[in-house]
Amino acid sequence: MNPHKLHYLFFCTILCSILSGDTKAQIFNERASLLTFFSGITSDPENVLQSWNSSVIPVCNWTGITCNRNHDSILELDLSGSSLHGIISPAISQLSRLTVLDLSRNFFEGGIPGEIGYLFELKQLSLSSNLLRGSIPFELGFLSKIQYLDLGSNMLVGDIPMALFCNGTSVLEYVDISNNSISGPIPLTEECEIQELRFLLVWSNKLTGRVPRALANSSKLKWLDLEVNGFEGELPFEIVKNLTNLQFVYLSYNRFSGPLELFFSALTNSLYLQELELAGNRLFGKIPDVIGNLPKSLVQLQLDDNQISGEIPPDINNLLNLTLLNLSRNLLTGKIPHELCLMENLERLYLSDNLLSGEIPSAFGNVSRLGLLDLSKNRLSNLIPDTFSNLSQLRSLLLNNNKLVGTIPSSLAQCVNLEILDLSHNQISGLIPNDFARLNSLKLYLNISHNHLNGHLPPELSKMDMVLAMDLSSNNFSGEIPSQLGSCIALEHLNLSGNALEGPLPDSIGMLPFLETFDVSLNRLSGKIPVSFQTSSKLRQLNFSYNNFSGNVSFPFLDINSFLGNPRLCSGGMEGMPNCKNKRKKHSIQLWVLLTLLAVATLIMSMIPVVFKWKSKKKFSKTFIRKIGYEEDDEEERNEQSYPKISHQELMVATNGFSRSNLIGTGQFGQVYKGILKRQHEDCCESYMLCKSRGKLWEFQKRM
Repeated sequence: MNPHKLHYLFFCTILCSILSGDTKAQIFNERASLLTFFSGITSDPENVLQSWNSSVIPVCNWTGITCNRNHDSILELDLSGSSLHGIISPAISQLSRLTVLDLSRNFFEGGIPGEIGYLFELKQLSLSSNLLRGSIPFELGFLSKIQYLDLGSNMLVGDIPMALFCNGTSVLEYVDISNNSISGPIPLTEECEIQELRFLLVWSNKLTGRVPRALANSSKLKWLDLEVNGFEGELPFEIVKNLTNLQFVYLSYNRFSGPLELFFSALTNSLYLQELELAGNRLFGKIPDVIGNLPKSLVQLQLDDNQISGEIPPDINNLLNLTLLNLSRNLLTGKIPHELCLMENLERLYLSDNLLSGEIPSAFGNVSRLGLLDLSKNRLSNLIPDTFSNLSQLRSLLLNNNKLVGTIPSSLAQCVNLEILDLSHNQISGLIPNDFARLNSLKLYLNISHNHLNGHLPPELSKMDMVLAMDLSSNNFSGEIPSQLGSCIALEHLNLSGNALEGPLPDSIGMLPFLETFDVSLNRLSGKIPVSFQTSSKLRQLNFSYNNFSGNVSFPFLDINSFLGNPRLCSGGMEGMPNCKNKRKKHSIQLWVLLTLLAVATLIMSMIPVVFKWKSKKKFSKTFIRKIGYEEDDEEERNEQSYPKISHQELMVATNGFSRSNLIGTGQFGQVYKGILKRQHEDCCESYMLCKSRGKLWEFQKRM
């Protein structure tokens, strides 16, 4: 072999060995950096990093690690959604060839290490949905190749570093710093190169100032979300007129002011616009006719919670693909235009809290896809249209706080998907139709309160067994509460107050398993409050006030305010309510007095024959009174007749030991007993009545 070739081969072998050693050194160092990062993890509940503990498994096979083809360098670290707890170690910056770092949707705390800014090859950085604090490190502006940056949904504060947008490159496409507490303006100047920017999401922060004019250079921008901040000034019409690729524009809940016409005119160039939200600002003036020139691609338009006035322009029906229109909480006047009923794709329509008048167009029954209709808090009058029965997709119908009259249409029962119905605060009268009461599709809310409805509550209401809240208060309902309401097993809130309901309170209602609030105040209900209301584990807010309830109540979590106006109720210790124990004591005293009077009367009646016979000396022997165990002071009576002494032992025998069977009567001064005294020297027995009083024994003898 040629010696030159031999030397060349030897050189190549040495060079490969050296290069191989460098390669092994690179991956070895990166492995050490990963282990340092791993040491900052305090909790791994899903054992995602179990492979990181193995000395056998190669680093390129660890969970979340992606290496290059030669397995000599780490390109991606993706541990998103792993429920990891801990801190982000600065050692991660040693992964010098890293292009993707995704630690989103975990529980990392502490600050964002500034050292991440030295990952010069990084193209995608996502740290969103963690518990990160502190400010955005200015070193992130060193990431000249970054295309995707997501720091959203953390607890970051401070300003946005200018270098984040203005670092001399124009590769940044996606920026999300939303849902933090970042303040100050968006630091964009005309010199910033952001031509590739497609998504700018900064919603729910504390950003202020005006929308930077430099955004007009981002001609590829599709998604602009500045919601819930403190931006001010006029709507940025000069900016959006150049953004012809806009699809989603969210500017709600800021401090933008001024009329709509210039902004709407500028948006006519955005041919792909799908959603436009301008709610919660300080916009005023009329809705311009140019609204009909907005792109036909628009599916959602929200102008609610502003100061827009005037009538709704008929040209709005040009937005044929609109599925959501929200004009609520403004100062709109006039009638509801018939043209709204020509928007066949409309699914949600909010016109509440305005000054609209006139009747509800019956043509709404032609909007077959309508699932939500909110016309509440206006000045609408006349009847509820029967045509609502055509709306098979209708789930929410809110007509409350108007001036509607007539009756509840029984045809509403045909809205088989209806879940929420609010007809409260109107002038609706008549009965609840039985067909309507069988509307078992209601799952959330029924409110027909504050009307002029009357009659009995139909038992068919029990068919609404999935409704969570039912408010029938402040009407003229009468009769008893149907016990069948206990079949509405999903009920959490029930209000029947302010009616003329009478009779007992059904025990079945107190047994509803999920009932939390219950109000039957201002009715004519009577009887005892069922024990089921006192033993329920869910009930916490109850009102039984101003009825005719009676009996004892025991609700540890309630006070007297829940029972006012029920004078026949008592309690075992509730402050302000009569005590049931005192009542029982009073009744016991009254009973004792009655028994005492009865005993005295019995004693008096027993003495009447004695007195009568004492006066009738011709027919009866003389009755005498002798105090046993004491000498008589009356000598004259002593001399008339000599009486033998009677011992205590003889008295005990004669009365069977003062047995209750010998008791004749009891009075305030003693007891009267009947006794038979037997003497050996006499042929007959002697019958006695004995009076025992105050420790002394008196004898009443009678001879026949």
